[in-house]
Amino acid sequence: MAIYPIGDLGRRALLRMSRGLAALLAIAGVISSPGTVAQAQDHSAEKVYRIGFLRAGPPPKTWVDALEQGLRERGYIVGENAVIEFRFTDGSLDQMPQLAEDLVRSNVDVIVASSSPAAVPAKKATTSVPIVFVNVFDPLAIGLVPSLARPGGNVTGLSSTSAELAGKRLQLLKELVPRLKRVAVLSHPATPSNAKQLEGAEVAARALGIDVQPVPVRDPNDFDAAFEATRGADGLLLLDIALFTTHRDRLVGLAATNRLPAIYGYREMVEAGGLMSYGVSFADMYRRAATYVDKILKGAKPADLPVEEPTKFELLINVRAAEALGLTIPSSLAMIADQVIE
Repeated sequence: MAIYPIGDLGRRALLRMSRGLAALLAIAGVISSPGTVAQAQDHSAEKVYRIGFLRAGPPPKTWVDALEQGLRERGYIVGENAVIEFRFTDGSLDQMPQLAEDLVRSNVDVIVASSSPAAVPAKKATTSVPIVFVNVFDPLAIGLVPSLARPGGNVTGLSSTSAELAGKRLQLLKELVPRLKRVAVLSHPATPSNAKQLEGAEVAARALGIDVQPVPVRDPNDFDAAFEATRGADGLLLLDIALFTTHRDRLVGLAATNRLPAIYGYREMVEAGGLMSYGVSFADMYRRAATYVDKILKGAKPADLPVEEPTKFELLINVRAAEALGLTIPSSLAMIADQVIE
C-alpha cells in the first residue's frame, strides 16, 4: 500500500490539480510550518484558521475548489486568513487512523472528513476538535451521531443517500440498456457504509426484477480479477466508495475494455470517460460544508448543528462511451440529463 510522505503528496498526487491549487499548496503546504502561519499573521491582523482535510485518496480538484469557494463566500481566503492541511492516502484505509491523529496533533481548528473512511477514524481520534463530515451514508448506522437533528458531541456534517439512489441508478441503467437482467455490483467491504449501500442495491434490484451479483474488492490489486468475475453480466453498478473515486481512470478503462455498461455515483467518473452517473452534486455539498466550517469557527458547537441531507442531484451521460458500446441514448434520458457529454 502506497502511503506517500506528506512532501511527496504535494509533488505527486496534487501536481495534477490546477495551478491555483498548486499555488495553495506552495503557500500552505500539506503541513503548514509555524513560520508559514506566522508570515500570514504578520500580513494580516486576522486570525489564521487551520482547516484539516482528511480523505482516503486524493480529493478531486472540483471538490477542493468548491470548498474553497464556499470559504471565500464567507470571508476566508486560503493563503491569507485560512490554511487547509491535507491528509490523504492512495485510496487505502490502513493509515487513516494515523493521519487523523496527525491532524489532531497539528492543532487544526476543524477537520473536514470526506466520506465515512475519513469520518470514522477522525471521530475516534478526538472528542474535542470539531469534525464536519461530507458524503457519509447513514451516519446514524455507523455510529457517527446519535441523532440527525441534534448530533451531540463534536461531529456533524452532510449525509448522503446512497442506498436510496441505488434504485434510481438501476432504473436509469435499465432504460439505457433494455436487456438488463443481471448487474454486477462492485463493492469494498472495508468501507463502513459498504454493507448498507449493497443492501439498498439488492432491495432495489429485486423490485426491478434484476439479479445482483456482488463483486467485492479489497484494494486495486483486485480490480482485474473483479472484472473477470463480472463476465456474463449485462451491466455494472459501482457503490459510492472513496477507493473507486481515487482509481476512477482505471475502473472506467476496465469497464470499457470489458464492454460493460456501467453507472456511477460521481460525475468525475463520467468526466474520466465513463458511461453514466447519477448522484449527489458533490461540488454543492462541499460548498455547503463551508457553511458548517464558518459557523464552527465563529463559535457554534457541532452538537447543535443538525446533519443535512443532500438536496441537489445530477445525471450525466457520455455519448461517446454509449456509442462505443453500441447503445443509443433514448430521448427520455437525454431530456432529463443535467449534462450530456459529446
